[in-house]
Amino acid sequence: MNAKSLRLGLTAVLLPAMSAWTQYSSPEAIHAAIGPVESLSPELRRAFTPNEDFKPLPKPGENDWLAIQPEPGQTYRQFVRAKPNKAAPPREVIYLQPLDSFTERDPKSLLTLRAFTRHFFRLPVTMQRPVDVSRVGIAERKNPFTEQRQLLTPDILDYLRRDIPPDGYCRLAITNIDLYPEPAWNFVFGQASLSEGTGVFSFARYDPSFYGERPDAALARLRSFKVLAHETGHMFGIEHCVYLLCLMNGSNTMEETDASPIHLCPVCLRKLQHSIGFDIAQRYRALATFYRQAGLVEESAWVTERAAYVSGP
Repeated sequence: MNAKSLRLGLTAVLLPAMSAWTQYSSPEAIHAAIGPVESLSPELRRAFTPNEDFKPLPKPGENDWLAIQPEPGQTYRQFVRAKPNKAAPPREVIYLQPLDSFTERDPKSLLTLRAFTRHFFRLPVTMQRPVDVSRVGIAERKNPFTEQRQLLTPDILDYLRRDIPPDGYCRLAITNIDLYPEPAWNFVFGQASLSEGTGVFSFARYDPSFYGERPDAALARLRSFKVLAHETGHMFGIEHCVYLLCLMNGSNTMEETDASPIHLCPVCLRKLQHSIGFDIAQRYRALATFYRQAGLVEESAWVTERAAYVSGP
């Protein structure tokens, strides 16, 4: 996979840089990023049309991702030229590996995460048996600031790569335990090796109870879906989006994460559809049913309307 071999999901502290917002958020730049669609079917042309269903990316605040993290953006053509790995037999299964925080906490949540991943990516998803991290050589510590338990991400990636099934497109660890990439770091949301198809991300800091706030199961669930889809999207070679409000926008704060939608903009949707080849209207309809059952009313309504538009008259 022609992408950075190592990706960190983190809150960065960098010097201010010129925002990509003004350069890439114009209608001309967005259409150029989507690429030519004239030769596509009517359904695909509608799917990749940036109409009023998609909101413009607002000008970033001084602490937002694009204000401090210079990113050139990735057009559809650039994505294709990078020759990202495609999910196809015999390697098409997404393997989710729970770490031991899920063992007795909420077995139903694992089934929900598996179902979401299957509907979002339209690929087979296997939820592996939870593992006891103390038995597989993963170092841990108590964070000196929060006093919360943390797991060392390089050890997790080493563990994952030892036994990727032959039909596995990628193997991703999920956990409710906080993470750190090396002793000098405070924490990291996640880390992945794109070249080896392995990754790990934590839901710990997406739950308000982590910060001593009142638990909010619905908010924690939506945030978990977002981080799972965003980070798995990177495993398909999709870089951060700088064109429209999109699931693949970079995020430097929890406020940015909450402001981003759970859907892909036309630029990023075209990339994912290129890699997997799913029927877009069918995907939207499946997600609408899942979101409705999960209690995500607004998200269900959005994909329902989008499915009707893509299907056409």
